[in-house]
This record gives sequence, structure tokens and C-alpha cells, in this order.
Amino acid sequence: MNFSVFLVSFFTWMVLTWSLDPQELAIGLLVSFVVSVVFKRYYKITLDAKFPVRFLRFVFVYVPVFMWEMIKANLDVGSRVIMPDMGLKPGFVKVRTDLKSEVGKLVLANSITLTPGTITLDIDGQELHVHWIEVSGTDESSKKAIYGRFEKVLKGVFE
Repeated sequence: MNFSVFLVSFFTWMVLTWSLDPQELAIGLLVSFVVSVVFKRYYKITLDAKFPVRFLRFVFVYVPVFMWEMIKANLDVGSRVIMPDMGLKPGFVKVRTDLKSEVGKLVLANSITLTPGTITLDIDGQELHVHWIEVSGTDESSKKAIYGRFEKVLKGVFE
């Protein structure tokens, strides 16, 4: 059993159920234990001394940035639905990230996918393969529109 995976799984259970009922807690402990045993070789979650600081940065710095970017992307996609004459230039782009942490790259890829108009298809080393609804250019400055704010904040959280 990986104790770090157990703690993260149980915390996630607590957040999702939002209950202190003894039955909910018992099932959460059981499910978290099973998850930590089954997936211990796949998840390399470690709780070091910096974990509380990283967690607070993630919640209070990254989540607001992510929410703002998601609102902007929703408005952009919504306006394209309402006004179809805006046109689309969909395409695939390779985005190079400077993030070294595997968890940081995973959060970046998921953040790109969760914002409307983009989806991350693959992570290959330092490159993310992304489908983008509006390819405005293939140079790095154009691609920064996809991930620029996310990457900057994630560096502060995970590295």
C-alpha cells in the first residue's frame, strides 16, 4: 500500500461526498485502501514537506486563474455557436512546455482539455499534442494563447 496515494484518495473521497457520516467514512477508508493497493505502482504521489504549500498555491492561485481562463474560453466558444459567421480554423498543434514535473504536465494537459475549444491528445516528453478550435498561428507566441497562463502558474506550484 502506498500511504500517499491512500491519503490523496481519502481526501478526494471526503471532498466528493462532503459527509462525516460514519458509514461514508468507513466506505471511503475501504475504497481508498483498495485504490492505494491496486494502483500503487502507477501513482508516484509523494507527500514531502512542500506539499502543504503546493496545495495552498494550487487552490488559491491556480484555481482562480483556471476558472478565469475557462470563463473566457466558454464565452469564445459560445460566441462562435451564436455567430457561426466568425468562422473556425481548427487544427492540431504541438505545444512545447518548460514544466519538468510529470504532475505539472498532467495538470497542464488536463487544464487545456477542460477549457472549451481545446483538447490535449498526447504528452510526448516536453511536447503536448493539442487540437485547437482556432489556430491563429504556429509560432510559439500564438501557441501561448492555449497554455501560457496555466504554465506560468503551474511552475510556481509544482517546481
